[in-house]
Amino acid sequence: MIRRELHMAQERFDVGGMTCAACQAHVEKAVCKLDGVSDVSVNLLSGSMQVTYDETALTDEDICNAVDRAGYSASPAVDSPGTAAGSTRAARALESPTKKLEEAARAMRGRLVTSIAFLIPLFYLGMGHMLGWPLPAFFGAPENIMNLALTELLLLAPILYVNDAYFKNGFKSLVHGAPTMDALIAIGATASVAWSIYGIYRIGAALAAGDIHAAHALGMDNLYLESAGTILSLVTVGKYLETRSKSKTGGAIEALIDLAPKTATIVNADGTESALNADDIQPGQVILVRPGETVPVDGVVLEGASSIDESALTGESIPVEKAPGDTVSAATVNRTGSFTFRATRVGADTNLARIIRLVEDANATKAPIARIADKVAAVFVPAVLVIAAVTFAAWLVATGGDVNEALTAAVAVVVISCPCALGLATPVAIMVGTGRGAEMGVLFKSAEALEALRDVDTVVLDKTGTITQGKPVVTDILPARRADGEAAISEKGLLKLAAALERNSEHPLAEAIMAHAEQRGIVARTVEAFQAIPGRGVTAHEGANRIAAGNAALMADLGIEVDRAQLEAFARDGKTPLFFAKNGALMGTIAVADELKPTGREAVAALDALGVRTVMLTGDNELTAHAIARLVGVGQVIADVLPADKERVVRELQDAGHRVAMVGDGINDSPALARADVGLAIGAGADVAKEGADVVLMKSDPLDVARAIELSRAVIRNIKQDLFWALFYNSLGIPLAAGVFYPLLGWQLSPMFGAAAMSLSSLCVVSNALRLRGFKPKS
Repeated sequence: MIRRELHMAQERFDVGGMTCAACQAHVEKAVCKLDGVSDVSVNLLSGSMQVTYDETALTDEDICNAVDRAGYSASPAVDSPGTAAGSTRAARALESPTKKLEEAARAMRGRLVTSIAFLIPLFYLGMGHMLGWPLPAFFGAPENIMNLALTELLLLAPILYVNDAYFKNGFKSLVHGAPTMDALIAIGATASVAWSIYGIYRIGAALAAGDIHAAHALGMDNLYLESAGTILSLVTVGKYLETRSKSKTGGAIEALIDLAPKTATIVNADGTESALNADDIQPGQVILVRPGETVPVDGVVLEGASSIDESALTGESIPVEKAPGDTVSAATVNRTGSFTFRATRVGADTNLARIIRLVEDANATKAPIARIADKVAAVFVPAVLVIAAVTFAAWLVATGGDVNEALTAAVAVVVISCPCALGLATPVAIMVGTGRGAEMGVLFKSAEALEALRDVDTVVLDKTGTITQGKPVVTDILPARRADGEAAISEKGLLKLAAALERNSEHPLAEAIMAHAEQRGIVARTVEAFQAIPGRGVTAHEGANRIAAGNAALMADLGIEVDRAQLEAFARDGKTPLFFAKNGALMGTIAVADELKPTGREAVAALDALGVRTVMLTGDNELTAHAIARLVGVGQVIADVLPADKERVVRELQDAGHRVAMVGDGINDSPALARADVGLAIGAGADVAKEGADVVLMKSDPLDVARAIELSRAVIRNIKQDLFWALFYNSLGIPLAAGVFYPLLGWQLSPMFGAAAMSLSSLCVVSNALRLRGFKPKS
């Protein structure tokens, strides 16, 4: 887990000018050098940076200046949905990473169309003679070779113009001593153009000397203008396909942002209705929601009843019934009846905005596995430039000074070595994975948590609210028997007696009895001289009758004998019995239990199938705890644990060498959630627990623990695949381009094929990550 230090601030910045993993590494290095910075995470995909720093030693301006000095631009990020205070206007005004990528794809498409339009005739003129294509006499005749050369140069000019960003960014990075992918492209294209222009001057000199055949030979063999145009165009093809694919990775975030309606129907104080922009809703206003409409903000139902589709927020497909007093959330859909509700949380305070914030925060962080790519990228481009220089020199020596062959090999090395695939491997998988998790109702707060969950071998489950519903219900109503075998009281009579006693009690078991009585239509009678006896129960008078309710200890105090065998049977089943007496005689027993969640047993079985052991942690007594454990199949039970001791238990498991995930829902679980390697909070639990956890399970379904682990493993597996193929591709492509295999096998890669292969590698990485959008857990 991330544990922030005192006096440390965490802020996000928008970073401009990054094009590859090397850029990302240079920005991180520049900011890390600042005194007071404890952590930097740069996201190449979204063009963002998250910095944890000592706010007493640094300012936002210091950080931005450090990025500027490194050759890039930075500015504090506009408040995003969930982080902004106030209305969602800022949220809608904000350009999400996906929208930015969509705009980048449109701009890249414009560059691509222009590049292809001029490349086709350029390629025809430059390569036609090698492919046997006929050229018009205006170009093909030896005496017209200068026409051909100048026409090729004119056709290349628009391609150079629309793709000038490669040259600006590339040479800028060289000036700052931090070469990037753009530097490789710029050097390769510039070398081809410079050698070609030199060739044009030689053609002119040969023509001036009257040697037409020498001029024609120079024009056919020494012009690389079509190579420069092809390199730039193919790189742009790859960039366009890459940005278009990347724009799909944030689909889950986009879907969430688009869920909230733009208008709402407000019920005014005089009962009239009026339409209002959803951004302008204020807490306390009364809102009407009709069937088929979307709830605009969070609130509490005042009148009416309906079933609400909450699948957008929780992933749960079954609609939830809502009645007066129930809460509703923004972006949920009203399926049946109309209702009015009072707005309680609006704008960036809604559950929807909080979910968006969690997903965006997770994408802004960096998984530890990403450090591998960062370390490689930091030295990759300089190493490639050295290899290209060595290749050029080696070919000059091997060919007896043939600059054409040497330049071809060196340029091929430069353009095939783009480290884009390395830089994309982690962020695209993290973005798609966290987005898929949000769709499933599993919210990862950080990429670190997503990776750490994969290695968990022990899951500690809090009992109440996690395995069980956390709300006791009546399970048995057993009237006592007289000596003659007749019932001392009817079942309804016993429930009436219980309701009369428990109506004034605040104990959770009393609440369960009162809820059951209300369901049965029983109205509690009034009692007198009510007295609560701590640890025992309650007593009262009902007319001339003395009545009591409580545990076996209270019955013993009253001289009433209870059935010990029955008491033990209840304990074995995880039930708590309450005994009821009247005038010193036992009237009956009502058993109350915290029911299991429907998927409790399935959740434990799913964890077992994943090779993860389960431990149940509870403050209940041994008998009750083991009864619940038997029902769900938990292997180890730790009972009679005080709230303060839960953290200690987690720590002891870690000291024993286990990677521990803690699942809980209450305030008392917060220390244990913070201590665990990964803390998972039940979505219906306390806000404090959710704040201290790394993962939030929105559906409050214990089965989602196994699903979260499965997703974590799938994402990290995907990242490893991408890193492997990116490194494998470069380890094979660079020697091939350098001509290492040429003496033995005659293999050598042209710059044009190198550019195509480089673009394809990035596209493959993004496409592989997009497979996670279809992830379906086995659980």
